[in-house]
Amino acid sequence: MARRTVHVCQACGYQTAKWLGQCPDCRAWGSIVEEPAAGSAAPRGLSGGARPARLREITADETARERTGIGELDRVLGGGLVPGSLVLLGGDPGIGKSTLLLAALDGLAAAGSVLYVSGEESARQTKLRAERLGVRSPGLHVLCETDAERILAAAGELSPRALAVDSIQTLHLPDVPSAPGSVTQVREVTARLLQFAKGREVAVFLVGHVTKDGAIAGPRVLEHLVDTVLYFEADRGHAYRILRAHKNRFGSVAEIGVFEMRGAGLVEVPDPSGLFLAERPLGVSGSAVVAALQGSRPVLYELQALCAPAAYGTARRTSLGIDGARVALLAAVLEKKAAVDLALCDVFVNVAGGAEIDEPAADLAVVAALASSARDRPLDPNTVVLGEVGLAGEIRAVGQPELRLREAQRLGFRRAVLPRANAERCRDVPIEQVPVSDVVSALQALLG
Repeated sequence: MARRTVHVCQACGYQTAKWLGQCPDCRAWGSIVEEPAAGSAAPRGLSGGARPARLREITADETARERTGIGELDRVLGGGLVPGSLVLLGGDPGIGKSTLLLAALDGLAAAGSVLYVSGEESARQTKLRAERLGVRSPGLHVLCETDAERILAAAGELSPRALAVDSIQTLHLPDVPSAPGSVTQVREVTARLLQFAKGREVAVFLVGHVTKDGAIAGPRVLEHLVDTVLYFEADRGHAYRILRAHKNRFGSVAEIGVFEMRGAGLVEVPDPSGLFLAERPLGVSGSAVVAALQGSRPVLYELQALCAPAAYGTARRTSLGIDGARVALLAAVLEKKAAVDLALCDVFVNVAGGAEIDEPAADLAVVAALASSARDRPLDPNTVVLGEVGLAGEIRAVGQPELRLREAQRLGFRRAVLPRANAERCRDVPIEQVPVSDVVSALQALLG
């Protein structure tokens, strides 16, 4: 008797009885692959014999978080690792995912046993990398296996504080009739690991491969199953890595962690403001410094702008690290309200250091950098700029201005141009403040 097969989209998990060139669900081309139909085994529950309980009768004591010993990672996780949580770590090949995991497990192993499962390296290769990183904790155990049932059995015997799987696409379940890395295998293996994590209160790390588009390979349900999704980001040619949380059930998704890749592994960068401003040119037009917030951390970035005569009929608006539509909007406000002619200029805006800014507090810095480049007049290098710009040319208040200004004052900035509505709250900050209410007054204060 022939085994029944189905056609499954490797991008979203959509199933169909016949092959299709394009997935009707996620619209991906060439992603549908024929696989054996999965069995009809009933899914397992997280705990046996559970009964409904009144919400007010459930105790919810604050769970003590476990420190990994890596301050930047703990910050992104929300203050530490929550027992029983499932954390998915993604990033480009060679960016440092396995390096970060080994260092984190080394810190967690100081208070108990942890288990590192490698499906891509041998035990000898893992040992060589651990020696290069200085990982020598006696509580760190290594298992080179791809059978998920054997891994769960070994973890059940060891009862570790934390379990790391590198990577989820290499694991398989023998009773699931499909190849490792397929949608069915990834979904079923993750579900088993989720049951293990919640049932035994063991924190589980999963390393996920990424596609050429930068998304984690496998079905989107993989990101829905886990508690936290972390992405390692880096521009080619840069030694710095930025760790971001795209989903976090136990903390904020606005926090970032900054690392530097060196020969001995990843090194924390506790002062990212100094990092992003280290090579800032002085006395050059088109450069402005903005005090932005990444979660609870104030970070200073350099915004660079270049205005050049358009070579063709239609001027271009290009941006890196900041929303291009926002840049086009601010260029239009600058033309209409401050009479800065940009209609026949190509406009380029860049956040130095490969960083990204996604908050409106950077609006005034973009406007200042554009006006500085258009008029070829440099800004004061000791001035920091912050404020949201409206379509009427008004400067609107931003959140937590005290944190931003104290960070600027710590790095040696002596002057701040900020919204008038924020100036009342920042009188205690020892930095000269220039409150402004519109774009014209802001450019007058910045360019004279």
